[in-house]
Amino acid sequence: MATTTQHQIFSTSISLPEKSRLQIIDLLNARLADTIDLKTQAKQAHWNVKGIHFMQLHELFDSVATHADDAADLLAERATALGGVALGTARLVAATSTLAEYDLNAVAGEQHVRALAKSLAAVANASRTGIDQAGKLDDQATADVFTEIVRQADKDLWFLEAHLQS
Repeated sequence: MATTTQHQIFSTSISLPEKSRLQIIDLLNARLADTIDLKTQAKQAHWNVKGIHFMQLHELFDSVATHADDAADLLAERATALGGVALGTARLVAATSTLAEYDLNAVAGEQHVRALAKSLAAVANASRTGIDQAGKLDDQATADVFTEIVRQADKDLWFLEAHLQS
């Protein structure tokens, strides 16, 4: 077991070179922080939305939170499968997430939809970049993890943005 500046790496029979695995684990952990942050932002919207479309948005925001939680699990498990350590504590997420702070003044449904759509788009687009980065490191399995995340995030983004379009 070697130690890097941020985490341990464990031996594995996965045939990727250790240098590549370290880069991929760092990539996975960066997106893990964003995805956990997204989940908490979706729950913030879920708990605090008000207005005429309360129930529909309350349920939609909870669905986005569930999908973000599923994505976080995929990212963390892939990082550990590669011999890394998943870095997903609240303090680490707060320190490393690249998402903007959620609009704590949001009350009405449209305000929450806009705020959550912005964060979800950031996660989807960073994951889309992750597909290419994993591919360049010859890790198609991680690229596939990012593809799965992007597919669901794009669908959730469609559901959110449909509330803003007319």
